[in-house]
Amino acid sequence: MQVGPREIVTPFRPIPLEVPEGMKPNEFFNSTENLNDLEHNNGLLRNPEDLLLYRKALGHSTTFDCSIIYNTSKSVLNPLGRPVRRTQVPDNVKHVWNRMNQILIQYMLDSFPDPSRHLVLAGEASLDATWPLTSPGVPSIRMLHNHFMVFDMEMLRNAKLADPDNPNLTDGGQHSLFQAYMHDVYREFFSTLNLEILKPVEDEVSRISLTGYPQGLPCWEIDGGEEMLKDIWFWREYDVLLKGFIDFYKTFFTQVSTRNAPMPKDIWFPEQVERKLLYNNDFLATAKKVREQCIADPQYANAIRWQPAFKQLIYRNDDGRLVVTISQNSIGNAITELLGVVVKRTPDAEAYEAVEPALIERLLEVRRQMIEADLGVGIATDYWDAES
Repeated sequence: MQVGPREIVTPFRPIPLEVPEGMKPNEFFNSTENLNDLEHNNGLLRNPEDLLLYRKALGHSTTFDCSIIYNTSKSVLNPLGRPVRRTQVPDNVKHVWNRMNQILIQYMLDSFPDPSRHLVLAGEASLDATWPLTSPGVPSIRMLHNHFMVFDMEMLRNAKLADPDNPNLTDGGQHSLFQAYMHDVYREFFSTLNLEILKPVEDEVSRISLTGYPQGLPCWEIDGGEEMLKDIWFWREYDVLLKGFIDFYKTFFTQVSTRNAPMPKDIWFPEQVERKLLYNNDFLATAKKVREQCIADPQYANAIRWQPAFKQLIYRNDDGRLVVTISQNSIGNAITELLGVVVKRTPDAEAYEAVEPALIERLLEVRRQMIEADLGVGIATDYWDAES
């Protein structure tokens, strides 16, 4: 069977939301009214920490697909002022967030135990103001949320090959600025971070054999497997990777913006940044190339993501091991594309309704587990009650 990224078609039920006259869709989707609809029509569970578990109405997968969002739409009305990454979340909220993540990932692994039959992944992407609001692909909800998905491997095997030049397939070996010019320094910088549970692995271990992805990205195996998801130290190390990525990105684009700029403020790992980045000739030479192109090419400059924009996920490899990876984000792409899965969403109420009962049954079961763990209370909708 030919190795390569796959494009699958995922049906959805058209959403009967009317965007007010004079508003662009992305402007409306950032509104409190849209979040009210998300909760009332697709909400599964809420808790006092403002974490909301919900069904993805425009989903990636019909096998299993849901999200948890840190719903600050009523407490932080400025969409650009809302927390959009774990490093910005209060500790008490993050504690509950991590426990919800652990239960959801464990449920997916228990319910779909065979890696040859199902691809399991969980992750998040940054949703902050890293590109112009008018650009296509601007995130619809500027609040931190995680994705939890399972894909049927037989469906992926039978799917058509995706165009490998699709700009949304932003893995390191193809479109990544970091990997194209700074592969070695990028990995060396991550190697200086203090990690005990997360162990670096080579490409052949991390790669999904069917798609050939991830490509060129640093990856780490969770030493101890799924049991470590119950250990707070794992989640702290998961945050270390994000902090390291933010430091790398901030430092690089500060140098792009201003030649020989001082170290950015609020750096997590100043010693590693100074030793491994600010004294690395390849790193600074690449910043010079990008700076010069920004000056000469206004379209290129407009497309630059000046603030850290990331995708980070946990997934199960072909051998059943849990792997973590992180990559820079780009306009319009989805977290599934990190693993070579391109999702084409198609409005088809009849096709969606055929798979909806099994999907909802799984979502209500994982909700029940969260309620038992004192992680929230159920939400009633037209499709389920609060106690199912």
